[in-house]
This record gives sequence, C-alpha cells and structure tokens, in this order.
Amino acid sequence: MTTAKPDSARKPARSHPDEILIGLVSVSDRASTGVYEDKGIPALQEWLGAALSSPWQVVTRLIQDDAPTISATLTELVDELGCDLVLTTGGTGPARRDVTPEATLAVATREMPGFGEQMRQISLNFVPTAILSRQVAVIRETADHAALIINLPGQPKSIKETLEGVRDAESGGAVKVPGIFAAVPYCIDLIGGPYVETRDEVVKAFRPKNAVRAPRPV
Repeated sequence: MTTAKPDSARKPARSHPDEILIGLVSVSDRASTGVYEDKGIPALQEWLGAALSSPWQVVTRLIQDDAPTISATLTELVDELGCDLVLTTGGTGPARRDVTPEATLAVATREMPGFGEQMRQISLNFVPTAILSRQVAVIRETADHAALIINLPGQPKSIKETLEGVRDAESGGAVKVPGIFAAVPYCIDLIGGPYVETRDEVVKAFRPKNAVRAPRPV
C-alpha cells in the first residue's frame, strides 16, 4: 500500500521498516511565487503511486531557483528529515538561472555519474536538445544515514520517460532503453536504506540474485 503524507518540519515516522521516505523538490522561481501551478511534484507523486509496490511516503518542497536555497533544502531533507531518496525537478538547463546541478554537487559526498549519462541517453531518443541537460545524481552521507539525490527534468512527460525508459511500440511495449529508476532500489540497498519494490509493468527494479528477497506477503 502506498502513502503520501503532508509536509512536515519534523522527521516523519515510518509505518514499516521498509517504508521509503522520498523528498520531492520542484525548483522554479515562477511556480514558487504562484505565477503558475507547479506540475513537477504532482507528476512525480502520480508516477511513484503507479511504480512502487512497497510502502512509501513523501515530503515536498516548492522552492525558488537559487543555489543556496536548493542546497539548504536538500540538506534539510536528508540530514534533518531522514529522506532515503530525493528527486528534484527543474533548473538543469544551460540558462544562467539553472543552478540545480551545482547546488546538488555542493552537498554531495559522492557523485553517481551513471544516472546523468543514462538520463541524457534516454532523452536523446526524443529530442536532440537532450545534450543541453545537466542533470546529476549524488549520494549525501551523514554519520548514520545516506541518501540518493537525483536531478530530473522539469516536464512531466520527460520525467516519466527518464524514470521508465524507452519502450518499443512495435514489440508490445518492451523496454529497449532502461529507465534510471530500475537501478534506484538496489542503490538504496547499498547505502543502507529500505528495501524498495516496484511494479514490473511500470519499471522493473534490477538486483543481483543474491540481493533479492522473498516476495512480500499479500
């Protein structure tokens, strides 16, 4: 059963040892000031609801596009609230106000370049301007906790494509370029987080055979 709980300034309680706490951050000057409605966080919540079969909850933040605010928000979500995974949307292009990658790298203890490489590989199947994206992924570690932080595109359609991958319509929707979320659950395992399970029809999580648990009781 999936859950989505409201924002909190206090560390959320987990309803299950393997409930993953996910921070969702939308970076947008105009959306954060009410000029238009944010679409990134709702798109992510909808996708997570379809993709995750194990327990989860989210904490959301809608913030302006400046590096100190982004870095402070990521630090709060990981260090204070205990998020295991943080997904950001927006602010990853070449414009001068696009500083999400720099702000993310500023709070990192380790870089995970494969995620950015795969995101651009996926997007190049749809638009040649994918080479302009600068998304990064990192791990942030404290003394007793670690989290994976991933920058995602800002458009809902691109978010879904990046997470799920590219499907081949001619072969019944088989995945021909894996989405990045296929690697997320095992990464969370390796940094000491909860055991995350997905619905294979949306995105099939990959783990080595020795890391796969018995199916969760229905």
